[in-house]
Amino acid sequence: MQKLLGLIIVLGCVVGGFLESGGRLASFWQPGELIIILGAGAGAMVIANPAHVLKAMWRQIKSAVRKDEQGGAFQQQLLLMMYELLELVQDGGLKALDEHIEVPENSSLFQKYPLILKDKGFITFISDNFRLMAMGKINEHEMEGILESEIEALEEELMVPSRSLQRTAEAMPGFGICAAVLGIIITMQSIDGSIALIGLKVAAALVGTFLGVFFCYCLMDPLANAMEQCMKKRMTVFVCIRTVLVNHVAGKPTLLAVDAGRKMLPLESKPTFATLDSWVNQMNESGR
Repeated sequence: MQKLLGLIIVLGCVVGGFLESGGRLASFWQPGELIIILGAGAGAMVIANPAHVLKAMWRQIKSAVRKDEQGGAFQQQLLLMMYELLELVQDGGLKALDEHIEVPENSSLFQKYPLILKDKGFITFISDNFRLMAMGKINEHEMEGILESEIEALEEELMVPSRSLQRTAEAMPGFGICAAVLGIIITMQSIDGSIALIGLKVAAALVGTFLGVFFCYCLMDPLANAMEQCMKKRMTVFVCIRTVLVNHVAGKPTLLAVDAGRKMLPLESKPTFATLDSWVNQMNESGR
């Protein structure tokens, strides 16, 4: 909703200011200029990026414009799931997790937390690292080093689509200039025409320059920034999981290990320790 509001403000101010100054809305309708600019931009992205990056870019665009899915309910399920997994380890050892981490989709424990289960990236990260812990004795420093390297690699991969879109956005004014130059070439072919005709063709060419700048600074660059922020927020979940696991390996009590992970969550929606404690107490009471 906020993204839509921002788009309305941008269009309202740009178009409204143009109309207020005496412009005509029909002047913006230049199909040839749009084909050149948008086609060049799309083609450049296809040339510059492999197919999996383009697919990830589309997924991240949808994530950036829709409602935030990592709010309070998501964080509650994440923390309670980590608590329950660690309690299971505490009671029955890492072998007790085999039935849950081998096929998480069929696990009764994971099915209690649908917001986490539907995200394959988080589930894979959790399952793989519990398997790592089960394979042999590992201290907290080794665990932290391994997880830190994995998270750095994940972050680098997740940031590629937004950076690629931003580079394409930076090229849009150049594509607009290309469209404008082609428009001037067409204008020169009609140099023996009337002044009014030449004026219309020059205006159409200049629309190309405007559209290139508009697509860059009003649409694509803000969208790339929103994608980057969305992925950075996603990375806080991986950091939270890493912190919980490292503190567990270090021998911290389950609640303190989960609370250490809680502190890594985004500030605007991070629950307090008292809230986390109340969630855990409610879960324990309901499980009796």
